[in-house]
Amino acid sequence: MRVVSLVPSLTEAVARSVPGVLAGATNWCTHPADLDVVRVGGTKNPETDRVLALAPDLVIANEEENREPDLAALREAGVEVLVTEVRDVPQAFRELARVLEACGARGRPRWLDEAETAWSVLPEPGSAMTAVVPVWRRPWMVLGRDTFAGDVLARLGVDHVYARHPERYPRIPVDDLNAAAPDVVVLPDEPYRFTAHDGPEAFPGLPCALVSGRHLTWYGPSLSEAPRLLTRALRAAHR
Repeated sequence: MRVVSLVPSLTEAVARSVPGVLAGATNWCTHPADLDVVRVGGTKNPETDRVLALAPDLVIANEEENREPDLAALREAGVEVLVTEVRDVPQAFRELARVLEACGARGRPRWLDEAETAWSVLPEPGSAMTAVVPVWRRPWMVLGRDTFAGDVLARLGVDHVYARHPERYPRIPVDDLNAAAPDVVVLPDEPYRFTAHDGPEAFPGLPCALVSGRHLTWYGPSLSEAPRLLTRALRAAHR
C-alpha cells in the first residue's frame, strides 16, 4: 500500500505504526524527525499533481486542516481520500484507529493503548483555571467553540474563555483578551510560533504558559505524554 498524508498528526501516527507505507507527506510533517518521503507542499496548499504522481492507494486528510477543493481534485483524479474529523479526545482515538486500519495496520499499536490510558486515568478536574488561548497574532485569533485543543485543556481543568463563542477560531482584539483577565494565557508554538520573546509581552501582568503545539493540537503518539507535559507547563506559569 502507498499512502500520502496531508496531516502532520496522522503522518506521525502512520509512520510509527505501519512503517514503509508512507510515500508522501506535507512540508509541515516534522515527526518522526527522520521521515524520508516525498514532500507535497503544505496542508492548506498541497501540490496535487505531486500527490498524484506518487500513485497513492490512499490519501489521509482532515476536515479542518485541509481544504475541500484540494481533496475534491484528488477524488476526481480517482484517488481514495479518507477525511478525519477530530473535535475532542475520544474522537481522536476513534479516528486514529480508523486511519491505521485503513493503512493496513495489524492490530492496535501499543502507543495508542498507552495514550488512551494516559487520558482515562486523569483525576477529575477541581476548580477550573480560566485561560485565553491565542493561536495567531496579526490579527489575534484564539480558540473558540468545539475544538480538539479546547477539549484537551478542559480535561486538564482549564476552561478557556471563548469556549462558547459562535466561531471556532474568533478574531479578538488583544485589549479584549487582556480585559477578560484569565488565570493564564496559553501560548502554543504552532500554528503561530509563540516564544518567550514573542507573545507574553502582549499580556502584561498575566501569567503565560508556553506550551508545545504538538502536545496541545496533535492527535497521534504525542497524546501519550501530552497530559503530563501540558500540566507541567500550566503549573510553571503560576510559580
